Amino acid sequence: MKVSALALASLSSLTAPLTAFTPVLQSSQVSQRHGSYISTSTRPAASTTLFSTTATEDATSTVVMRPPINLPWTDVEAQLQDAFGYSKSEVETYSMLDNDKEALMKLYKAMQLARGFENACNQQYMQGKIRGFMHLDNGQESIPGLVDYAIKNGDKKFSYYRDHTHAIASGCDAGEVMAELMMKDTGSCRGAGGSMHIYDKKHYFQGGWALVAEQLPYACGAAKSILLDRKLGLSDDENIVKQNVAPPADDDRISIVFVGEGGAQNGRMAELLNSAAKDQLPLLALVIDNGRAINTFTPDIATNSNVYQQGKHYGVPGLLVDGLDAVSVAKGGKAVIDYIRQGKGPAILQVHTYRFNGHSPADPEHERGRKEEKAWARNEQDPIKFFEDKYTANGMFTEDELKEAKKEVMAEVKACVKFAEESSMPPVELAKELEYPDPSDTDYNLREGPAWADEVNQRTISKEQMKTIQAHIEALRQKAMAGEISIGDAINLAIHEEMLRDPTTTIHAEDLQAGSSYDIPKLTQQTYGQIRAADEIIDEGHFIGKALGEALNGYRPIVELMNTNFGIYGMAELSSAGNTYATTGGQFDMPMTIIGAGGTAPNQALGAEHSQPFHAYVMGIPGLKIGTAASPDAAYGLAKSMIRDNGPCFLFAPVKMMKETKGPVELGKCMPLNKAALLHEASAQSVKAGKAVTVLTYLHGVKESLSSIQAIKEEGFDIDLIELRCLKPLDMETIATSLARTNKMAILDESTKSGGVGATISARVSEELFDLLDAPIKRLCMDDAPVPYAESMEKAVVKRSSDLIEGVFDLCTGKY
Repeated sequence: MKVSALALASLSSLTAPLTAFTPVLQSSQVSQRHGSYISTSTRPAASTTLFSTTATEDATSTVVMRPPINLPWTDVEAQLQDAFGYSKSEVETYSMLDNDKEALMKLYKAMQLARGFENACNQQYMQGKIRGFMHLDNGQESIPGLVDYAIKNGDKKFSYYRDHTHAIASGCDAGEVMAELMMKDTGSCRGAGGSMHIYDKKHYFQGGWALVAEQLPYACGAAKSILLDRKLGLSDDENIVKQNVAPPADDDRISIVFVGEGGAQNGRMAELLNSAAKDQLPLLALVIDNGRAINTFTPDIATNSNVYQQGKHYGVPGLLVDGLDAVSVAKGGKAVIDYIRQGKGPAILQVHTYRFNGHSPADPEHERGRKEEKAWARNEQDPIKFFEDKYTANGMFTEDELKEAKKEVMAEVKACVKFAEESSMPPVELAKELEYPDPSDTDYNLREGPAWADEVNQRTISKEQMKTIQAHIEALRQKAMAGEISIGDAINLAIHEEMLRDPTTTIHAEDLQAGSSYDIPKLTQQTYGQIRAADEIIDEGHFIGKALGEALNGYRPIVELMNTNFGIYGMAELSSAGNTYATTGGQFDMPMTIIGAGGTAPNQALGAEHSQPFHAYVMGIPGLKIGTAASPDAAYGLAKSMIRDNGPCFLFAPVKMMKETKGPVELGKCMPLNKAALLHEASAQSVKAGKAVTVLTYLHGVKESLSSIQAIKEEGFDIDLIELRCLKPLDMETIATSLARTNKMAILDESTKSGGVGATISARVSEELFDLLDAPIKRLCMDDAPVPYAESMEKAVVKRSSDLIEGVFDLCTGKY
């Protein structure tokens, strides 16, 4: 019988009222429900708080707060035929596992290893050897069992904070995982990641991500990298570095992302389905449905827990399986994975299961019904016990065989703990070493592109496309030499040069085909195709996340933000981009560049939301290099260096100067990412007379400061004007050199008084260069009030040249 005939109802349609148990269904009602919602009458009740039993004239039915689904394999077969288009004979081939003793034993050992490892983690946590947050997977062993059975080493794997068993099932060394939890240098991430951040580059296990659902777009990017490999003819060498060797003809790698059914309610899930369906990504969303969003009963907060049906509107099929039966999960899961491997696009696998532990060992578990549910589930929904009972009863294994297998696994777990305990802690110096993949003083002019770039370009860019883009590049270069190129065009020139120099460079943007607002991605898709130059949905978090996934897998993505304030949607992804190199213990570089127009100019008339100091918002993200460019030359040189850098970089350009500001560009030159620029030097006479001031500024402040110099001189004063082209790392050397001359400082700051860029710089100068100051630092910053639209009010918030002239006068005359 087909599942459709069984009327698969929404898992949420039996949402429990706010009591300890749900109303009992009469037998006539049971026939109208899917087996998901009714437990068998023969299954004993473990808790009267959770269970209510009522006798009817037809039968005795038992209903629990979250009943087991008791999903037989015939129902799974029907789903595979209905949703995935399998024939009956094709589905039957997956049942070969039922009689494969060797494969069944391997599956059993994988589950026992998962259970034993988590139990050992709990013991070490209680002894204080594992610290911080830790999340255990007991009760959900059918999932690592599936991973061990059907997922290959080359598949890209993305988990969440409950990641230990997923990592081990993926091939990661269990001893290294335990050592990571114990903060040891032999850990998978050298003790930098911890329980929630397990990574293993050689096994393509790419997290361990702690923010709920953030891993979803990363997995999309990883799936896209598989398509990029195939399109460009590239693959990973033995060191997981891109080489000019095409993947094998039978390349069937996929990206798999684990997410809870609570996390799958996040909007990122819809974005994943849209993107995966649109690009036919080889992606599996494995939904671990334990009925709890942290500890809250998921139907209390979600209208529909049938996550496997979420893909219907996108043409993405889904399968529901019962996590109690690990063999059924393995068979059904393998069928879904094979569907993806055959190039048919993405799919969803939802595993109905129970988690035996709270959210974490420190969890009070006060949520409705949680403690009772755990006790019942341990007795009634243990996949290991189910396996043992079934396969000893049918004669596949003897009890002694399974006991011996468990003994073997427990010895392995014991060895893991011993290895971790005997390992040393990482050196204190490692923390600073993991700040950036590339040192701050890297000369990017010396960094060569791939030797095979021309060969890849020739086979992926047509002669006509190459002719068009070379003409476009030459026209921009002519403008640059004539001093007539704009900031937007200068960045566009840098992007094309770098995309041709290194074919692993990709770009993501909104309105990309049309060149976005300032021509930054102009002609990228027309030249490199949609595979390397992707138009994106209007959600910066999604495509910043996809870029992160590409960067983890050997590509060098550029993200163009139409307005940098839109990056607010991507704060989680930006934060993780900054953390990744360190969190992974230096395993994964993060060569991702974000470029956009932003800042707040006087008379901008864009209102509060488009006038936020996003550059200040991201200053606190560790591992992120942040630059600003107020001229075409700076924009070009910084963009080239950032694209070549192996860590995450963010280039801000002034939104109101993108087209109007023009000038020359030193072609081919990469600028340093740790140096400020002295744009105007105060005269020796003004310095000697004590009438010179060091002025620090950036973005629109550069234009405002340059326009004020003549007026300042007319008052008898002068300035050292320093453009802060690198907000992080900050060039304290150039600042100190100037301040040693002037002994006075003003900061024309395009961010707020509280938490702004000027606040950070002022604090550092006061702490590190205090002896060079003869007066308090003059901060000319935005008011903490939102930026108004009306010019009359905006003057009270946004500082400009007139404020700088007055500030210099005050400092030089002692009126501070």
